[in-house]
Amino acid sequence: MSTPPRAAADAAAAPFSPPDASGPPGGAPGQAPGEAPLPVWDLSDLYASPEDPRLNADLDRAEEEGKAFAARLAGKLPGLSGDALAAAIAEYERIEEVLGRAMSYGQLVFAGDAQDPANGRFYQTLQERVTTISSHLLFFTLELNRLEDAELERKLLGSAALRRWRSWLRDLRVFRPHQLSDELEKLLHEKEVTGRSAWNRLFDETIAGMVVKVADEELTVSAALNKLSDRDRAVREAAAKGVSEAFGGRIRLFSLITNTLAKDKEIIDTWRRYPRPGSARNRANMVEDEVVDALVSAVRASYPRLSHRYYAMKARWLGLPKLQHWDRNAPLPEEQDRSIAWPDAVRTVLDSYRAFSPELAAIGGRFFEKPWIDAALRPGKASGAFAHPTVPSAHPYLLLNYHGKTRDVMTLAHELGHGVHQVLAGEQGYLLSGTPLTLAETASVFGEMLTFRGLLDAETDPKRRRLMLAGKVEDMLNTVVRQVAFYRFEMLLHEERRKGELSAEQIAALWMQVQRESLGPAFDFTEDYGVYWAYIPHFVHTPFYVYAYAFGDCLVNALYGVYRDGAVPDFERKYLDLLKAGGTLRHRELLAPFGLDASDPQFWQRGLDVIAGFIDELEKAA
Repeated sequence: MSTPPRAAADAAAAPFSPPDASGPPGGAPGQAPGEAPLPVWDLSDLYASPEDPRLNADLDRAEEEGKAFAARLAGKLPGLSGDALAAAIAEYERIEEVLGRAMSYGQLVFAGDAQDPANGRFYQTLQERVTTISSHLLFFTLELNRLEDAELERKLLGSAALRRWRSWLRDLRVFRPHQLSDELEKLLHEKEVTGRSAWNRLFDETIAGMVVKVADEELTVSAALNKLSDRDRAVREAAAKGVSEAFGGRIRLFSLITNTLAKDKEIIDTWRRYPRPGSARNRANMVEDEVVDALVSAVRASYPRLSHRYYAMKARWLGLPKLQHWDRNAPLPEEQDRSIAWPDAVRTVLDSYRAFSPELAAIGGRFFEKPWIDAALRPGKASGAFAHPTVPSAHPYLLLNYHGKTRDVMTLAHELGHGVHQVLAGEQGYLLSGTPLTLAETASVFGEMLTFRGLLDAETDPKRRRLMLAGKVEDMLNTVVRQVAFYRFEMLLHEERRKGELSAEQIAALWMQVQRESLGPAFDFTEDYGVYWAYIPHFVHTPFYVYAYAFGDCLVNALYGVYRDGAVPDFERKYLDLLKAGGTLRHRELLAPFGLDASDPQFWQRGLDVIAGFIDELEKAA
């Protein structure tokens, strides 16, 4: 069994999706329409190019060192002293970081242009090579988990050097009850490149190569999805029908991908003795099934006072008896179609960060001073946005598709929060810096909230303030309600798949069920909306990832409330300490300095009350 998944891998594989994983509209490569060129990242801090001799040299050296590591230590961990075991972990970390650097480079090259066949071949070849090399290291975590608790504790007590790795060993041993034999673990590890990873690649390349016809235009999927927030309802409807037709024409392929991956997961979950489909993800997130259940139950119970209530108001504002799915992200009638230039977006976000913490803003400023961000619009580029931490010996990279909308500014604030978090956590080193997904969203959502509150508090025009508040409510509903609905869809789909392969019509029925439940009676869904599940990348790349958005949003709502109330002395220092902790502390330990506890049912209610309070304010303003 391998090391618990790092947020690094998930951040790269699964772009930030709310609202709806929508990407950019069309535009000249490298710039938004009518604006100066947008930044494009320079990956040379990792490697100069796919042909860089350093890349092969690093992999050759890692393979040689991995073989030597296995020859020296395989079967011998029980006899090592605590200090010797600590030295072995440090050596393991060093080799793993070399492999992590190479894979990060491959992922980012592929994300930059998935349409280029050379990039796909490079990424696949790199995955295969790294998988082969890492097979030599696989014994290490397997043997560590076979050490008895008492034996490992004796080694920890006798070695200060080993105690540095206590949290990593703790997280590794969460998977101990689910570990298989060495032979099976090695087989699963090596077959990954022809199994799940291959299906992931098929999904990515299919999406990247799709053309969506919207009226007289031929657009990328991202560009078509972006038109679902167009001011003109006819344009939104045309875009919605174009997306439906494009995905409907390929729905058998997407159904096959989904059915295969769900069955693959069921087989592995059964062998590993996970109690239910989401349990493996929860273990990786270092959160109990019961805590996730409490979150999901609280959000579902709040649908009427949150999404149902808001969208009923929105229907009235738009003058519609019922909303269609292409009206969900429609601008409000008074909303201005204004474009925000990239320099203004950067200034807005950094000023908001600086008002809270000069240190946070200074770290964030590095991303703009150096070529660590790719915000340009171009065909083949990954849709949505993400922050990839790469490795602590380098630095994170951010991918966005910037079109100049207010929502894009919020996405920049979100991804910059990830980047700053990754820089601060990187001080822990490669093995200790990885943050569970549930906590990985803390800095990103907090950064959004800082930016939004800074803009809202500075706004004196009641009409503009109402529009800003409505925009924030929609983003929060997309992050909390919609992502919990996505999680519910996944749960239903995986449970039903265990009874047999699902038809496209059966999957569509599950999708429509959760959409009606979550969005409420204000909507009258057309039948062709039943294919929209097919473009959500998280379902393919990282099953059951999506609740982490709701977890992070509710957590930050509670955390920000403590900050605004001034109830916790020295809040800034404690917050930065939370980010610097990386993966060394669990959610209970991280939240304790703020007087918060995610296992308390009232914790989630407190976060949801923030959204309800914004809707209350909108009702009064209306």
